[in-house]
Amino acid sequence: MTHQLRAEGITLGYDHTPIIDGLDLEVIPGAITVIVGANASGKSTLLKGLSRLIKPDAGQVTLGGRNIAALPGKKVATVVGLLPQQPIAPDGITVADLVGRGRYPHQGWFRQWSSTDDEIVAAAMAATNTEQLAARHLEDLSGGQRQRVWIAMALAQDPEILLLDEPTTFLDVTHQIEVLDLLLECNRQHGTTVVMVLHDLNLAARYADHLVVMRAGKIIATGAPADTLTAEIVRSAFDLEARIVPDPVCGAPMVVPIGRFHGRAADPDPAPADPAPATRSRLHQQV
Repeated sequence: MTHQLRAEGITLGYDHTPIIDGLDLEVIPGAITVIVGANASGKSTLLKGLSRLIKPDAGQVTLGGRNIAALPGKKVATVVGLLPQQPIAPDGITVADLVGRGRYPHQGWFRQWSSTDDEIVAAAMAATNTEQLAARHLEDLSGGQRQRVWIAMALAQDPEILLLDEPTTFLDVTHQIEVLDLLLECNRQHGTTVVMVLHDLNLAARYADHLVVMRAGKIIATGAPADTLTAEIVRSAFDLEARIVPDPVCGAPMVVPIGRFHGRAADPDPAPADPAPATRSRLHQQV
């Protein structure tokens, strides 16, 4: 069964101060949706609202047509997985133990740990290339390794919908591509609906099926990257002058900031760059 995740006129904020007011959003099942916007535009707040971490002051978030706030927490967790920006784990926990905790929503009085859980955890660790880390402690891992482990835990949860808040933060470019390739693989091979917040507009354009552009708590553009990453929308969302050129790897729109000192020397109509297949990430060569 496919569960539709939808925000209907939601108002979200902190200490009675609204950050988002009257926002509507329909998450496209089976697609990768990326939320972008300037700092303090409401991206993370929206993701928290969609995941039930923040209860709307008005409106509602629905899952499968039902108010998500009225659904049992375990029920929601079997459908929606969340990887926050800075997840917290108990001190001394091993990778295997952490990934296994992804199966918690599926446990109960009449549903104890089984061989099926072992298989799902093993598959999650294989998909994230973390099997060799199983006995290591989380705090001993590099940033890229930790992020892969957290994603493995989210995959072990076996959700239909995976929400991620800036999953590439603090990672170098190699590990950023590694993580995004992994999420693309989960989407293409398993049909997982992915919703994530990203800061890098060019990575967002490359990996997204659907972009959501925010400014000051409002959605100002939604749609395919080619339709939403225009010079006008970038100017509106980021107060930034930029040229939009084709990404030489995959043809997606690529944002080239102008700045105060380089605009005069820029070619107003740069020729599209030649494709460079050898520089493509692993999955963009295949997908």
